[in-house]
Formats: sequence, structure tokens, C-alpha cells
Amino acid sequence: MTRKEQKEEKRKRILMTALDLFVRKGYYDTKISDIAEAVPMSVGLLFHYFESKEVLLLELVKMGAEGTKSAVMPGAGAPAEGAPSAMPPDLTADVTLLKFLEKMFAYAKEQPWVFNMFVLMGQARRTGMPEEARKEAATVDTIGSTVMLIEKGQREGVFHEGDPATMSACFWASVQGIMEEMALNPEMKAPEPGWLLGILKR
Repeated sequence: MTRKEQKEEKRKRILMTALDLFVRKGYYDTKISDIAEAVPMSVGLLFHYFESKEVLLLELVKMGAEGTKSAVMPGAGAPAEGAPSAMPPDLTADVTLLKFLEKMFAYAKEQPWVFNMFVLMGQARRTGMPEEARKEAATVDTIGSTVMLIEKGQREGVFHEGDPATMSACFWASVQGIMEEMALNPEMKAPEPGWLLGILKR
């Protein structure tokens, strides 16, 4: 492994360690020394990679935002490496969401940090978090990106009538809650995607 590769590997280890601690202990209750001890490395060396805890949080939120924007819904662009790919455009809305959920849960089981990222992105949007990270997290609009798909499903007759924005918010609140439970309980099995679709289907 080259020196550059070793440096990148350490950087990734710091990020994943911070992600785990921010989710388990909370951002404000996690000290930079906690992260350094868990990596493990000296606090001084950690500061060589990230100048502050706020910078670490922002980097994680940027990772989460990039992955979500590229992979969360069909038509959102090229998916992140290894992430669920976009669905073919000719599928009905319910099948599109079903296949997306199947891929998302399978990918998250292969890459457990994804569960933690869902939790962190939810936390980062809350009032009281560092403003730059909060603004970055707010650029991810999963609810808005799903509204058009719900409208499509209503036209197709597969989703029930109702305000698409409210329906999308309820759908994603359920997904967020499930991902948080699975982050806290790694032994928990992913639910059947059809259960979540029940929120939307006729």
C-alpha cells in the first residue's frame, strides 16, 4: 500500500469512527478525544486530517448528501459507487418504489454504515446543529423528489388519493425510522418493502 493509500485509509477510518460515535453518543456528547481513542490515534494526528469536530461532521454530511442525491430515487443521476442503481423509467410507480426499497435494504445490510448515515442526516437537519452542516443536510430533498413519483402512481391508479407531499413525508418518515432502528439493532431484519408501500397503495 502506497503512502497516499495509507493516508486515505486512515481518513476513511476516522470518518467511519466519527459516524458511529455521533450516532451512538450524539454529536455534542462526542469529544474529539473519543474519536481519536476509538480509531486509534493521537488527537494531534487526527487534527492533521480534520481540523475540528465541526469539519468532520460537515464532511460526513457531504458524503451523505452526495450518496442520497445520486441514489435515493430514479432519475436523480448516476448512483454512488456500489449504491442502488436507478430504476428503468417504464416501471409503474409502485414497482419502482418496491424495487428501490429492496435494493436499498440489501445495500445497507452489506454496508452497515449506511444505516448510521441515515440517522446522522436526520440529526444534522435539526435546529441546534452546526449551521454549515445543517444547511448541507437540508439540500437533500427526498420528500420533494418522491412527490412526482407519487403523482404518477395516483394517475396509474396504484396509489390512493391524497396530498402527494404529505404522503411522501409519511413514507420517508417510516423509512427513516426503520433505518434508525436497524442502526441501533444490527440483528433486526429488514421489513418487507410491501409493508412500507402499504402507506401509499390503494
